[in-house]
Amino acid sequence: MARARTIIRMLSIQRVLVKYSLDDIIKETHLLRPLRFLFYLAPRRRDRSAPIGERIRLALEELGPIFVKFGQAISTRRDLLPPDIADELAKLQDAVPPFPASIAIQILNEAYEQDVGEVFQRFDVEPLAAASIAQVHTAKLHNGDEVIVKVLRPGVKEQIERDLEVLRMLAGLADRYWEHGKRLKPLEIVDEYEHTIIDELDLMREAANSAQLKHNFEGSELLYVPDVHWDFCRPEVLVQERIYGTPVSDMDALRAAGTNIQVLAENGVEIFFTQVFRHNFFHADMHPGNIFVITTDPERPKYAAVDFGIVGTLSPEDQRYLAENFLAFFDRDYHRIAKLHLDSGWVPAGTRVDQLETAVRTVCEPIFNKPLAEISFAQVLMRLFRVAQRFNVEVQPQLILLHKTLFNIEGLGREMYPQLDLWKTAHPVLKQWMNEQVGGRALLKDVRDNLPQLRDAMRELPAILRQLGEQASEGNIRLKLQSPELGEIQKQLGEQRRQRYWLAVAATGAIAGTLVLTLSTLPWLGWSLLAAAVLAGIVARP
Repeated sequence: MARARTIIRMLSIQRVLVKYSLDDIIKETHLLRPLRFLFYLAPRRRDRSAPIGERIRLALEELGPIFVKFGQAISTRRDLLPPDIADELAKLQDAVPPFPASIAIQILNEAYEQDVGEVFQRFDVEPLAAASIAQVHTAKLHNGDEVIVKVLRPGVKEQIERDLEVLRMLAGLADRYWEHGKRLKPLEIVDEYEHTIIDELDLMREAANSAQLKHNFEGSELLYVPDVHWDFCRPEVLVQERIYGTPVSDMDALRAAGTNIQVLAENGVEIFFTQVFRHNFFHADMHPGNIFVITTDPERPKYAAVDFGIVGTLSPEDQRYLAENFLAFFDRDYHRIAKLHLDSGWVPAGTRVDQLETAVRTVCEPIFNKPLAEISFAQVLMRLFRVAQRFNVEVQPQLILLHKTLFNIEGLGREMYPQLDLWKTAHPVLKQWMNEQVGGRALLKDVRDNLPQLRDAMRELPAILRQLGEQASEGNIRLKLQSPELGEIQKQLGEQRRQRYWLAVAATGAIAGTLVLTLSTLPWLGWSLLAAAVLAGIVARP
């Protein structure tokens, strides 16, 4: 049944592509390509005279949330897209067609179990913004606070689950038949994405993410996170402080306000690396529609973030590995980068370090000390991908969110301040974090964090020593060692003892039986002893 639904969904995807005259995409789609002619009979609402960017945007909107999110992600990369397509896809960030306000009010009435007019002093039926997962209305609480009310789109969970089935089927085909499937781990990537997108459908989780991020940046001059009004939050409703700022994509307005764009861009890089390495909790949906700028002090602009449905964390091992890679890159230590890849197990064990080092140097060295405006990251990414293919570098699904966030951040930085020196801005943050991890501070922090366990251990130590002393005086101390190897040796020794025992029984029975038969006194006893000897010999066999 699930497979049938998936096939039907794939057919509907191709129907939408034909509808918006995106036939070239179908021709490049190997799966179900022979069926593409069936859709040419369907009526078209758009023809090729409409701009290609508009047709792509409309197709993504019709295809649903997962496709809209894909459009949002690539809309930040104007270096990879023609300007007209980038402009159209940018509309997906906060201008997705809204669903009717009457449905939003119905959802709120059911969530609060009372009329929305009783919950809020004022509720504005005209949406402030609409996105792929939810839409936002403005409102006013009875205490006078201005808030935003985020309402989950009806039926969005069913849509996403259906499209995840499509992704999973495609990933399964790629894993089975594509030559790079095992290395790129498409099934694991889809699993990782599924956890992320399903979490985004719980607005209580988003509220908790927002509260954590606000705590992390408490007192910071870099980032402001709006307050959550917990009493009004539900799994399908989020109520949060309304913030007033300039969209980060409105560069004309920021410049008109006298904003120091260089400081703003550098702060963005610092915020990202601070979230990833110092807090280990990062906003992973940082497209321009989710970021505003407070310009009360234009020389010290402050970011304000919204939409915390997708956040990322890393394991301590991944954090350390990434930090060391970044620092090695900033220091142009390509041997260290190659060694880190080998030590992490991301490349096969037999890979030669010098060859990998040379390949990485060839890709990275040309971009050093250049501003964003002079770097073609599209070319760099393609060359790195070819290096990964050559050395069978495995994709790490747990880092997909981080890659996506880096993708957004770099695109945003290019748009704001192309002269931004990423290395100069990021290097001090990473250096300080590494010093905190391995220096004297790290040791003191470990001691402080483990003080409760150390205290409990010290309390138990006198009793343990007294018990050991009593056992020693009575000669009852026994040393017990356990290991898989020792267990195997013990097992083999036991098996040998068992064989020796039964062989001895067999030998004894054979000798006794032979003597009895020789003496011819009790023949039945002699044959019985010989039979027992044979049985003992069989039991003794390993």
